[in-house]
Amino acid sequence: MTDPIADMLTRIRNAIAANHPRVDIPGSKLKMEVARILKEEGYINSFSTKGEGPKYVIRVFLRYDAKGVSSITHLSRVSRPGRRVYVGSQEIPKVLGGYGINIVSTSKGLMSGKKARAEKIGGELIAEIY
Repeated sequence: MTDPIADMLTRIRNAIAANHPRVDIPGSKLKMEVARILKEEGYINSFSTKGEGPKYVIRVFLRYDAKGVSSITHLSRVSRPGRRVYVGSQEIPKVLGGYGINIVSTSKGLMSGKKARAEKIGGELIAEIY
């Protein structure tokens, strides 16, 4: 697999389209950080790890409202292996005028676009969610 983050986002998108309560994703440190940011920003209920060693999975519990509508309506990869997108701290775009989030890979780790802008750190634009 050439782009594991795109695979993670696609698995979440497909689970939302099928109204699944949870989705299992092959684990890695980067995917754990993406899941942590989604949890902090309120897009998923929780996440946990299942299994031990190199073959563990991340179980993501998706968030729906009372009508069954997901809190995630759009989930897309911005920087890909074929086209990396790097931005400075002042160039981090606001998603939907501030209602959505960006995930930015900085020198201080993965963080949301709002936090990176506040700390004046640029980096690689990983994904956008709203």
